[in-house]
Amino acid sequence: MKPVTPAESGAWPLLVRLFFAQRANLPPLAAELRLSPAQCHVLHLIEPERPIPMGQLAETLACDASNVTGLVDRLESRGLVRRRPSAADRRVKVLILTPTGARLRSILVDRMTAPRAALERLSLREQRALVRLLTRLLE
Repeated sequence: MKPVTPAESGAWPLLVRLFFAQRANLPPLAAELRLSPAQCHVLHLIEPERPIPMGQLAETLACDASNVTGLVDRLESRGLVRRRPSAADRRVKVLILTPTGARLRSILVDRMTAPRAALERLSLREQRALVRLLTRLLE
């Protein structure tokens, strides 16, 4: 018997629909925090106490470095991030969160990861099974 592909099982299209349904929550949250959705993404990617090189950020966002510069300029003007030379290579600029940026990022992450009402339709057993499956997909 031929194995069933993810497309044939219907799992992948449903995961894509779920992703885009949840993505719709970002613009109102971004507006509330006075950020653009792209700025929220950048803020989410910069972990506290873990400087990230601007080039790595551009690569993660799959965009040109000049686009990252504009996003970072706006975050820096709000006092949320700082650029500094990398300790490993002074030619490389890394981004760090300011204390204000770390607080705003914490609010953003808390709000983005808060359980949605849709999960309440699943039993605790189903939620645990979902966590196991999603963890396997992310490995």
